[in-house]
Amino acid sequence: MTKDQETTTHPFMPQVSFWEAARVWTLIGLTSFGGAAGQIALMHRVLVDDRKWIDEPRFLHALNYCTLLPGPEAQQLATYIGWLLHGVRGGLFAGLMFVVPGAAVMLGLSFLYAYGHDLPLVDGLFFGIKTAVLAVVFHAIARIAKRAFKHWVFQVIAALAFALLMFLDAPFPLVVLGAALIGYVAQPYAPGVFGASAPLKAEPAREGRWGETLRAILIWIGVWWAPVGFAALMLGSNHIITTLGVFFSKLAMLSFGGAYALLAWLAQDAVSVKGWLSAAEMADGLGLAETTPGPTILVTQHVGFLAAWRDAAPFSPPVAAALGALMTTWATFAPSFLWIFAGAPHMEELRSNKRLAAALSAITAVVVGVMSYLAAWFGLHLLFGESGWGEWGPLRWPTVDLASFDWKAAVLSALAFVLVMRLHWGLVQVVLAMAALGAVVRFAL
Repeated sequence: MTKDQETTTHPFMPQVSFWEAARVWTLIGLTSFGGAAGQIALMHRVLVDDRKWIDEPRFLHALNYCTLLPGPEAQQLATYIGWLLHGVRGGLFAGLMFVVPGAAVMLGLSFLYAYGHDLPLVDGLFFGIKTAVLAVVFHAIARIAKRAFKHWVFQVIAALAFALLMFLDAPFPLVVLGAALIGYVAQPYAPGVFGASAPLKAEPAREGRWGETLRAILIWIGVWWAPVGFAALMLGSNHIITTLGVFFSKLAMLSFGGAYALLAWLAQDAVSVKGWLSAAEMADGLGLAETTPGPTILVTQHVGFLAAWRDAAPFSPPVAAALGALMTTWATFAPSFLWIFAGAPHMEELRSNKRLAAALSAITAVVVGVMSYLAAWFGLHLLFGESGWGEWGPLRWPTVDLASFDWKAAVLSALAFVLVMRLHWGLVQVVLAMAALGAVVRFAL
């Protein structure tokens, strides 16, 4: 066996050359369009069905663990499987290749957005992209709900999550952890609801694993925070580049539920509180992220780009924006390597734990509720020029000015729904088609 063919400490994995795996991870990174649902489906087809590098139970166990983590679950899943195949170097390569191509494209699109946003053609293109976003989000909701709603109890959990977020402004982490607790506690009393399958084969516990975990934690905390500390040292703790590093690092620790959950949180903080960008610009960023390969959570890079562009001193706006985009991307994705390299070895030893699996299933249902909240938030801002919140005690509810209804956005959104839900167009095709129609509408009407 050559060095490249060696696996690490995972006896149930096949013998795969590192360079063969590297070619596959590069291909996945360049073609992983369609958001988390599409990316997870792509990895399942390539790694489970076609190449049989990982079996179905192990793939789903890894996916459920990544769903539990804060941050981008599809990128974390790639890192996890890369680690299973070739240890740390495999996880690093898989995780980086899942992000770097899309991040490079996203940076170029953000420059186009900043320089050409006031031009009628560019404004029309982004108007059309926004109208596709709602259909894209609903499509993702439908796909995840199909997997999550194995029993009506999970529908109730999703509905409760939506209500808590929409009408009580409940914190996202508490909603997610509450659902996990329900699944964990209820599993022994309702095994027919929360799973009664036979235990999965787990890896035996290894000596010295806690020392390895401690080393992984110390190394990756240092790697994660080094650029933030350097920015603070060179530019000051209040500079926008440092602020972005700290803000998105905090978000990376607390943004449970994947990209769409994080977007809902961003809408509250980056838009409403900090004023880094508008709700319309957030929708534009999501549309851009949906047209690039890699995680949808790359929309955070667009947020960091615009925030630094508008607060550039002592740099020029293009330089500051590029630095802001890089810092945001680093702070968003670097923690994922910590969660995987420190936690995955222990999760492999817990593959037979039914109560943990039940907790993860409940979290998947919560993701549906969180994404539904996001769809409602985007829909209000897309279709109405004036929207807000009414309040009474702890309760709140969305309000709109009916006179500000945008019928052009409604018509184009309805068309996007038909293309996605009825004609089953690919997401990239839909976004590009709606961008073209948006430009036509802006010039013609």
